[in-house]
Amino acid sequence: MKLCTYSLGDDQPRAGIKIDTQIFDIAACLNVSQAGVDSSRYEALIDVLRAGPQGLQSVRRLEELLHRDVHAEQFRAYRHESAKIKLWAPVPRPNTIRDFMVFEEHLINSTHAVAKRLYPPLAWVNQVTRAITGKFLLRPPKAWYELPIYYKGSPDTVVGPEHPIVWPSYSNDLDYELEFGVYLWKTGKDITKQDAKSHIAGYTIFNDVSARDTQFREMAGRLGPAKGKDFDTGNVMGPYLVTPDEVGDAYSLEMRATVNGEQWSRGNSCGMRFSFEEMISYVSQAETLHPGDFFGSGTVGNGCGLELGRHLKRGDRITLEVEKLGQLSNPIVGA
Repeated sequence: MKLCTYSLGDDQPRAGIKIDTQIFDIAACLNVSQAGVDSSRYEALIDVLRAGPQGLQSVRRLEELLHRDVHAEQFRAYRHESAKIKLWAPVPRPNTIRDFMVFEEHLINSTHAVAKRLYPPLAWVNQVTRAITGKFLLRPPKAWYELPIYYKGSPDTVVGPEHPIVWPSYSNDLDYELEFGVYLWKTGKDITKQDAKSHIAGYTIFNDVSARDTQFREMAGRLGPAKGKDFDTGNVMGPYLVTPDEVGDAYSLEMRATVNGEQWSRGNSCGMRFSFEEMISYVSQAETLHPGDFFGSGTVGNGCGLELGRHLKRGDRITLEVEKLGQLSNPIVGA
């Protein structure tokens, strides 16, 4: 299934399901098609996730019905062409955001790029070492290979497809990050790796927008990104929550980023050091996870301007593509 949050004009956002090129109002369609279902529990997508197995079962039965008779008169009033609606982030305010860093190539490349900006002699030695040995001198720390490391983002900064990314006034260096992620739909604690897959509701594309100059200054204090990541419109998600049955193998997806139609980045999810199942199991140790929690993969190798030595500017349009998940496109505007 492809689930979404959409709105018509100035109406309140509602949970929808995509069938071919059309979006159907989940709550309204359930109200007329499944007797005994409390459709008020399905007006927001996060409530669908919180409804648990019964919730997704109801929506899946609805999907089967809509596929059988898309043009049924009973659903006509709740059917909208995709081109005529506004898509929001699938879950406009996730319960939590945890963003990981599991692509080794990205970490190696970005470490060299930071050294090049801040410590040119060290970057030169790093480059020479790679030319001689085939490997950079600056390598990820041992802990990175042992633990799926992450930071927490602000759920209040999330936007969806086509929403302008507002350049933060305090930064002179804005960057995109080509990622994807998962939403959870079950409550759980001390989840095993084997059981973690059953907690994944679906996948979406994720652009973790970063104010690089601010991020560099902050992380010199050895705590982690703060205002380098936390600003309005800094977490872009969408266009759909795609359920695992439609994605298949999540660890062999082609990923691409273009800026103004020009390809800047290309990668594949096969480069992940840790799987989402391993991330979920790790985080759930002595901590309860909840429906609507979001886990980001971190940036694919060569998946940001920092690694490429390229810089965005106001007026650019960033489009991220992930195989089977669609496209996520947004313009950058001035503060």
